[in-house]
Amino acid sequence: MDVLTPLIADKPVVIFGKSTCCMSHTVTALIASFGASRAVIEVDKMASGKQVESALVQLGCHPSVPAVFIGQQFIGGADELIKLNVQNKLSQLLLKAKAIFLW
Repeated sequence: MDVLTPLIADKPVVIFGKSTCCMSHTVTALIASFGASRAVIEVDKMASGKQVESALVQLGCHPSVPAVFIGQQFIGGADELIKLNVQNKLSQLLLKAKAIFLW
């Protein structure tokens, strides 16, 4: 987690993905559809990408990407994010994290 802390600090939404991963792009598009402020970190383009992936796996993200943090809290991967959206809970998390201001 130590490698992740500076990457997620002070950001309302952080999405870890890979440039070639269609689910990473899907998760990013879903968050963007709310008009949310977000940071997208493509681990395959990072020098320390393997360390970041290892830290994500240790958090329980299988596969390692996409991995979403909202309000510095680990939410999960694509399945968890889509489930929250279907349950109408995603917008509330984004509001609480101040990634969006109206919904």
